[in-house]
Amino acid sequence: MFKTLRNAFKIKDIRTKIFYTFLMLIVVRIGSQLPIPGVNRDYFSQWFSQQTGDAFSFFNAVTGGSFLEMSVFALNITPYITSSIIMQLLTIVIPKLEEMHKDGEDGRKKITAITRYVTVVLALIQSTAMAVGFGNKGLLQEFNFINILTVIVGLTAGSAMLMWIGERITEKGVGNGISIVLLINIVSRIPSDLATLYETFVKGKALAYAILAIVIIAAVIILTTVLTVLLQGGERKISVQYAKKMQGRKMVGGQSTHIPLKVNTAGVIPIIFASSLLQFPVVIASLLGKSGSEWVKYLSSSNWCDPNNLKYSIGLLVYIILVVFFAYFYTSITFNPLEVANNLKKQGGFIPGIRPGTPTSDYLTKILNNIIFIGAVGLIIVAVIPIFFNGVFSAQVTFGGTSLIIIVGVVLETMKQIESQMLVRYYKGFLND
Repeated sequence: MFKTLRNAFKIKDIRTKIFYTFLMLIVVRIGSQLPIPGVNRDYFSQWFSQQTGDAFSFFNAVTGGSFLEMSVFALNITPYITSSIIMQLLTIVIPKLEEMHKDGEDGRKKITAITRYVTVVLALIQSTAMAVGFGNKGLLQEFNFINILTVIVGLTAGSAMLMWIGERITEKGVGNGISIVLLINIVSRIPSDLATLYETFVKGKALAYAILAIVIIAAVIILTTVLTVLLQGGERKISVQYAKKMQGRKMVGGQSTHIPLKVNTAGVIPIIFASSLLQFPVVIASLLGKSGSEWVKYLSSSNWCDPNNLKYSIGLLVYIILVVFFAYFYTSITFNPLEVANNLKKQGGFIPGIRPGTPTSDYLTKILNNIIFIGAVGLIIVAVIPIFFNGVFSAQVTFGGTSLIIIVGVVLETMKQIESQMLVRYYKGFLND
């Protein structure tokens, strides 16, 4: 990775893109500290300390702490992420959107435009709910129409601006802009999480205990990171052979290739869906002042793996089941074995030892089901390791397995894009010579 970056900085075009991305990220972090006029910035800090659940912990992590500070970027890019997921699901359900998706670049541009509008609508709904729901409870210094409107406009505009920044990074910078913004938000919380670990396990402790704590913390972080890298990079290659055929006087075809099936086919989506589904009732209970209810503790990951209250770990079992379910569900709507099999048949391709058509589809489905299960187990391990240490040792940090999967995935994808841009430049230079 460092070698790739070093070589990239030697190329002017790529160096300019990296600097552009860096400057945009500075704007993101500055905006995360700008307060909305008329808002009591200490409200959420006090409100968080009174909650027994952790419904907003991950949300605060992906917003880089701007939600807790109630800055103009408090909603951050979460409306855009939600909008993208909704559009992806609707593309499978609504034939018109499916046609747009298959209609090349023009169709994808139309879907992107619709996604933008949905993002603004979602941001408007969320900001209105926050301004009205929390406004008369202490969020606003004065609960009046002007302050409510200011919060709604500020949060909606902030979310729209971050969407614009993400698209500009994609266009003029390096990597996927939305993913890069999400990455910098999560990374910005790491120093405070490490400081929390230091205060809890190292500061004021005996030297031997402090050293042991540092070694264990480092080992857990390294182990989780290695597992995440292996999970993100693992894939099963299905060999494909293309039959030879005559075109004019030449024999073409006959080459071999493969279909790459990623082990973690659904990425971090199963964890996000499972967490959201479990935390939705907790959010409602918190808004209604019922956050101290017994049933809420079963759904809050901060109570899982607690040796003194193992009964609450039932929620962890439900969480694991949901992760496996959503891994299969999301993969089923994004990868169609029958469509792949039909495309191979049309192009004269076949999997050695497997007949074209339905047998190929059945074979791919069987392999995919095994891979999905392995990927889901890997996701669960990476996600549960931080939950386990939080429960057993009370290491209350926002930097968990979900955040790590996002970080590793974005970094690896960005490095691949930089390498591909360098490769294209080398090819151009060779042709110009």
